[in-house]
Amino acid sequence: MRLLITTLFFAALFLPPMVAAQDPVSSLPPASPQVPATAPPAAPAQESSSAGKHKSKIPPFLITGTVFNEHALAFPGVEVKIRPKDDKKFRFYTYTNSRGEFAIRVPDGIEYEVIVRQKNYKEQSQVVVANMADVQRRLTFKLESTKPAKAGDTK
Repeated sequence: MRLLITTLFFAALFLPPMVAAQDPVSSLPPASPQVPATAPPAAPAQESSSAGKHKSKIPPFLITGTVFNEHALAFPGVEVKIRPKDDKKFRFYTYTNSRGEFAIRVPDGIEYEVIVRQKNYKEQSQVVVANMADVQRRLTFKLESTKPAKAGDTK
């Protein structure tokens, strides 16, 4: 009996607010007819056209890859640099993440040289042709140590 009374009490307490929350918005008082509806002032057309000029276009070609160490384990923190093949200056830089992976978007139609570097390891490079037929290229690098192997270390 006590359980029934408690249940009815909580139902009477919480049910009306829940039902009121389900009512449509029409229960609100109507807006007064004396307030004229005004449209916001139109923005000048010149601003909208100049705003489009400042947006940068995302390069369409994606170069992704994974770098491994000499034990075939993912190698985090390796420097990755990309430049057009005939240039001396690098245009794109990144580092591998905790899983040894990297990804860089570059403009297409150019031949790129991808170079990976890490201290105490041999520098490696690969050439990527960013053509219109593909949208991405996946690379894999296995770095080799420049230090001599220790006596008990197996390769």
